[in-house]
Amino acid sequence: MTSEAKPPVLVVLQLSGGNDYMNSVVPYADGHYYDSRKGTLRVDAEDVLKIDDAVGLHPKMGPLKEIYDQGDMAIVHGVGYPNSPRSHFRSMDIWHTCEPDTVGTEGWVARAIRDLDPEGENPVTGVNIGLSLPRAMVLPGVSVASVADLSTYGLLTSVEQETQRTQMLQRFSTMYSRAIGTGPVNAYLGQTGLDALSGADILKGTLGGYESEVEYGTDPIAKSLRDVATIHTADVGTRVFYTSLAGFDTHAAQQPTFEKLWTDVSRAVSDFWDDLRVHDADENVIMFIFTEFGRRVRDNGSGTDHGAGGGCFAIGPRVRGGQYGVYPDTRPEALDQGDLVPNQDFRGVYSTILEDWLALDPVPIVNGQFEQPRFVEPVGSAA
Repeated sequence: MTSEAKPPVLVVLQLSGGNDYMNSVVPYADGHYYDSRKGTLRVDAEDVLKIDDAVGLHPKMGPLKEIYDQGDMAIVHGVGYPNSPRSHFRSMDIWHTCEPDTVGTEGWVARAIRDLDPEGENPVTGVNIGLSLPRAMVLPGVSVASVADLSTYGLLTSVEQETQRTQMLQRFSTMYSRAIGTGPVNAYLGQTGLDALSGADILKGTLGGYESEVEYGTDPIAKSLRDVATIHTADVGTRVFYTSLAGFDTHAAQQPTFEKLWTDVSRAVSDFWDDLRVHDADENVIMFIFTEFGRRVRDNGSGTDHGAGGGCFAIGPRVRGGQYGVYPDTRPEALDQGDLVPNQDFRGVYSTILEDWLALDPVPIVNGQFEQPRFVEPVGSAA
């Protein structure tokens, strides 16, 4: 169990582009699924990795099925929010700020980091792995350490580090200036963005002591999760990690893209947990995997278009494995503009993580009280 010596740690993995939940967690016993999914997109019942008599995982998610069978993975069905705009930018912005009705200016993860380290004593309390600084980690006065690739960062010159910093801030500015204006964006960059790499020297120092017998893949998500493991096992006090994988916007040629993505994700996640176990560093970690929305129920011939209701996953020794919530109704008359209707507000999922795992008050972080699926063993309870 977690203790003061090993405080709880959260790893957030963002699947950018809108993961097709119906082909990730397949309702193989539902005839409406097969009426809507034709040709190469459908996953036949005999190929599904069944977890009960109604649903199962995609055949490329074998390593995750093993984790599920061990009781260390929770699947939360029907996650989303009312009146989905079906826009990548707006939907991800809502997930990042917990503000579905207005344009938010504070990231939920950054709020959590502020509460975990109110005096800002540790510059690596929050760490982002990736070139794009997620809005979820942005809040004036809260600094996060951010690095694109830990394995090469220690080899970069100061000029190269500054170039990487500039690229990150340019991406952030391009993403958000259109929505909230150049003034607020520039204020963000001045207050927090320029400190995004403030803990880089600490992170660079974690490389020398890391050794592992686990052989990760060479794909981007494998490298990112290896970086997370490297930093976590160095015990520098990081409480929240954030990383992402793009490519889930599968309007066309979905089958090969989707299969490659989930092959990489499943293997990388499995390797990550194997790595943490080898280092005896897994008991105080949970991983949360989410996407901004699901896809349309009916395919478009070679892919799927933007949808609404989807789902998410939580993984770790302290996760209460199993399914939470109800798979959204797939009957044509139950759909909203051809989409699954969410039945679990994502802010309730966040609240579970914040309250039961990080021992924080979720209400000011997610802007309200929401039904919580209790998929985590609360801090201090018996495992």
